[in-house]
Amino acid sequence: MSRLILICAFFSLLFVLRAAEPNKLTISGYVKDAVTGEYLIGATVYDKESFTGVATNTYGFYSLTLPEESYSIVYTFVGYNNIEKKVRLQENIKIDISLEPSDIKLDEVVITSERKNQNVISTQMSVETLEMTQIEKLPVLFGEKDILKTIQLLPGISTVSEGGNGFSVRGGSIDQNLILLDEAPVYSASHLMGFFSIFNADVLKNIEVYKGGIPANYGGRASSVLDIAMRDGNSQKLVATGGLGLISSRLTVEGPIVNDKSSFILSGRRSYLDLVAKGADLVDNAAKLYFYDLNAKLYYKIDDENRIYLSGYFGQDDFGFGEVGMGWGNTTTTLRWNHLFSSRLFSNTSFIYSKYNYGFVVDEKIDMSSGIVDYGLKQDLSFYINPDLTVRFGWNSVYHIFNPGELIYQESNTNEIVLDKKKALESALYFSNEQKIVDKISLDYGVRFSMFNQFGSGWANVYNDDNAVVSSEYYENGKIMQNYFAFEPRLAVNFILSHNSSVKASYNRMSQYLHLMSNSTSGQPTDTWMPSSTNIKPLLVNQMALGHFRNFFNNQYEFSIEAYYKRLQNITDYKDGANILLNEHIESYILQGEGRSMGGEFYLKKRRGKLTGWVSYTLSKSENKIPKINDYKWYPSKLDKTHDISVVGSYQLSKKLSLSATWIFYTGNAVTFPSGKYEYGGTTRPYYTERNGYRMPDYHRLDFNLHWVGAKTRRFQSSWDFSIYNVYNRHNAYTITFRENEDHPNSTEAVKLSLFGIIPSVTWNFKF
Repeated sequence: MSRLILICAFFSLLFVLRAAEPNKLTISGYVKDAVTGEYLIGATVYDKESFTGVATNTYGFYSLTLPEESYSIVYTFVGYNNIEKKVRLQENIKIDISLEPSDIKLDEVVITSERKNQNVISTQMSVETLEMTQIEKLPVLFGEKDILKTIQLLPGISTVSEGGNGFSVRGGSIDQNLILLDEAPVYSASHLMGFFSIFNADVLKNIEVYKGGIPANYGGRASSVLDIAMRDGNSQKLVATGGLGLISSRLTVEGPIVNDKSSFILSGRRSYLDLVAKGADLVDNAAKLYFYDLNAKLYYKIDDENRIYLSGYFGQDDFGFGEVGMGWGNTTTTLRWNHLFSSRLFSNTSFIYSKYNYGFVVDEKIDMSSGIVDYGLKQDLSFYINPDLTVRFGWNSVYHIFNPGELIYQESNTNEIVLDKKKALESALYFSNEQKIVDKISLDYGVRFSMFNQFGSGWANVYNDDNAVVSSEYYENGKIMQNYFAFEPRLAVNFILSHNSSVKASYNRMSQYLHLMSNSTSGQPTDTWMPSSTNIKPLLVNQMALGHFRNFFNNQYEFSIEAYYKRLQNITDYKDGANILLNEHIESYILQGEGRSMGGEFYLKKRRGKLTGWVSYTLSKSENKIPKINDYKWYPSKLDKTHDISVVGSYQLSKKLSLSATWIFYTGNAVTFPSGKYEYGGTTRPYYTERNGYRMPDYHRLDFNLHWVGAKTRRFQSSWDFSIYNVYNRHNAYTITFRENEDHPNSTEAVKLSLFGIIPSVTWNFKF
């Protein structure tokens, strides 16, 4: 703690000295789209002579501090026409800029929105920013545009099951990914048992995914951060967009409430698999098989120094046949207040609510439910001292309420199972600094100090090796049951070798206090979130990465190679035969040990021209070592994949026609299969030798998508997407089970289940 205080004191002194530099003045303001009024994230603002510049933040704000002189300030953003302003800097000035979209259609397929060599000069590594225009043209299952499936095409990020939206980052499990929608955490990001994501592409503005070198303002998960920002809504005119697909339709309405002062966006999506199935007499009228989403956001500009944003997401799945029904859904709400204390000090205060709930009903007699609720408060500040020094600091606190599960028999109150709710407070302070040391070396360093408190009321149990309770202590409501603290340093360094080449290195330490109780790799609605406790220690991860970044042919091609190594403490797995659902003593079945993950990621991307896309290849290994499992020897984790290859291409055939394709190959997941069988008590039982000692078959698939821009008038435009999923109809294995052979009763046979063959789809999109 004393070391942290000394570090903060040192940097506080540094900030004061640097901020007091004489003859330094500031140009600040916002950059937005002239047509929609949307504020642009990552737009570049720089001096034309010295190339000294900055990028706009998440809210489109920039602050550029320069000596007192005359300048030619250039405002630029990919896909927009540049604006150049002549400025005589004699005092702090505010300049808001509206950029006009470019008429060059090829810019629409650019993958990122930063400067052409941003991947080289930026200190950040192991991070990718995706544009919605690229995502919208890629082929996906049933024609549903999906950001979660798109990020699985990037190096180091892999799918956990065919068609599913659960993803693994550098060998980590799905609960190690922090998914944020307008800063609110999302605990289950999938519809229809994991095959579609909850994120409606029409309402999203920016997507960033961090695999390593994670900034200090993020925390709470061990592997990655997926930060998704919703659009603010068109502040210039009323616009409606939407689409009709094979399984769902969507509609988005946006417009100004008061021009250039306030706006709204409202977007809805609903599937109709249930209606199609009933129309084809595939199910009875009582069957339920649908999901819906609703996104909403309000923006209000109070004055030049204050802005308010209110956004929310509401989604639900209903799935049921006959007497059995299931339902699950997410609700998030974020209220944000932006305030400018000065032209250099930007503040954002956020109030956050997130809820995930799951339940099922049997014959209206048995009712089971579980879930998690969060109440959060955040304060983030950015101090733009000069173009070479930006300081970010703040704090956040989240109050968690866990409902591990309750089962109620409606006809009788004698057999109810109600597990105790669990409560916890997760808090953190952070500080980070982006600083250019010399022309060729820049640093991004910081520290995060996190704390986790589990509260009563509830029992704290101590278990023996046979899962029996040997002692218990009851804690009253509000009394602290368990405390955990973590010191999380972050460091990234960039050595620029030339204008198109650099070497980067990063280190970050992450702590995770929340755990997902699941027996599957893909994640299911029945999975339960649990807090760290006396019996479950927080997961701690130390990750190091080293990479070389190189651009070719005037930044038209980007190439990178990264090597990483992760060491994990308190990784979890289960004892054999563990029962997760409605088990009040589930903690007694959890074992904790150590893990390690290592690999190399190769990435070649073409950014501009008629042909764009990328090739990614990941060579990796992920394994665990846990007492009482596999004789305490290293064994592959469930998500260990040796090879993972993605080839993505998009070709602009004409102004109205483009063709996209993806090809995927990866090594099958590690699984535990029976090595033999034996008889006991007159029954035949499987015999298992080692954990995850076998592999699923290798997976590969080819998809196509044809995007055609149709009718376009002054008030209306439309487009069509024709997709083919699994073009060569490969029947990849989803699961493999074992059964007794009917013809040879003494022999066992493996049975492969495949979900999807070739699937064509068509979607019509419109805007007016």
